[in-house]
Amino acid sequence: MRIAIQGEAGSNSHMATVGMLGNEIPNLSIVPCNVSAEVMARVMAGEVDAAVLPIENSLHGSVAEHYDLLLELEVRIERESLLRIRHNLITAPGVSIEQVKRVISHPVALSQCRKFLAARPEFEVMPFYDTAGAVKHLMAEGLKDTAGVAPELAAREYGAQILVAGIEDNAQNFTRFHLIRRTEDPLLLPAAPEGNNKMSLAFAIEHRPGTLVAALERLARAGVNLTKIESRPVPGSPWEYVFYVDVRFDSPRKAEEAVAALMEHCRMVKVLGQYRAAEA
Repeated sequence: MRIAIQGEAGSNSHMATVGMLGNEIPNLSIVPCNVSAEVMARVMAGEVDAAVLPIENSLHGSVAEHYDLLLELEVRIERESLLRIRHNLITAPGVSIEQVKRVISHPVALSQCRKFLAARPEFEVMPFYDTAGAVKHLMAEGLKDTAGVAPELAAREYGAQILVAGIEDNAQNFTRFHLIRRTEDPLLLPAAPEGNNKMSLAFAIEHRPGTLVAALERLARAGVNLTKIESRPVPGSPWEYVFYVDVRFDSPRKAEEAVAALMEHCRMVKVLGQYRAAEA
């Protein structure tokens, strides 16, 4: 089973994939990709069975590009998971903290470790394209004066050592991931025995006063619980937006009624997926 991720092996996306699917798919194969567009291109071409992409971090916010891809492409969300994000200072084996002169990682990871890095002004902090990629790079180049900020899995993947564990500023740091497949493909795994209780939707409304309020009132009347709303600009239509919402429901009927109510009011509605909500 081939699953595409954005980033290198050993990244948080890799960890999320193993956590989401590892117990059910023993022969899991990770396909690292440079950018998210490449991930989705592989999905649409059928080169991989599915993709796992982050959609939201509890501290950094939403991944806007991934909302755009979900709307643009004929894909669906099949599952979601929550991953507790732990950042570690990782070096080549045998390197001491006194030897470290430079720290590299993805800018988001670096921003989530500000207190640790600010307390060590002797470190030159430099952005890198990927957390696990930073560890891959320092190991491949044999760097003894450079550390990466990355997940524990990156250290195992590339034979590095964790010099300082848990250097993130905030312990309540979670990222929500989606398992994504082509709309035409059957379920990758059996549905949860408890049934689906969450739905992601995208909708566009006429650019008139009160239309968004009216759309949200229709969701409320259908009996679903709005848990998230996100807006994205419509390319070529300044100041017009597509709205993305997550709703929780306690019966399939309520989900169907919510979609029907929006379709009566909105100029565009797309169901991005129905799935079981992940619990922290």
